[in-house]
Amino acid sequence: MSIPADLKYTREHEWVKDNGDGTVTVGITDFAQGELGDIVFVELEPEGTEVDQDDTFGTVEAVKTVSDLYAPVDGEILEINDQLEDEPELVNDDPYGDGWMVKFKISDESQLDDLLSAEEYEDVIA
Repeated sequence: MSIPADLKYTREHEWVKDNGDGTVTVGITDFAQGELGDIVFVELEPEGTEVDQDDTFGTVEAVKTVSDLYAPVDGEILEINDQLEDEPELVNDDPYGDGWMVKFKISDESQLDDLLSAEEYEDVIA
């Protein structure tokens, strides 16, 4: 199972990549996609949606379950991964690459400091 050291993580099993320009890219972790199993549908809030930290911004549907996605930071959805509409399996195949879900414009960058490091996330799932 992969836990890239250059990303931040949430206890809800999302990863967060700081793009260095006031935006972050968000997806679910390798652990999360493995627990969910084969992902068959991803539903995301539309671009322009304002969210507060811990608000639901979408759902991931697997063969046996549906799981909510929670915003790791306050912000606005700038972009959603349109590929997931036709290819939800990208989340299983490449959770940290082509399987990304949304890009947020961050309202409060200090919230990034509250996210988990790779080592801390590893402790959560151990």
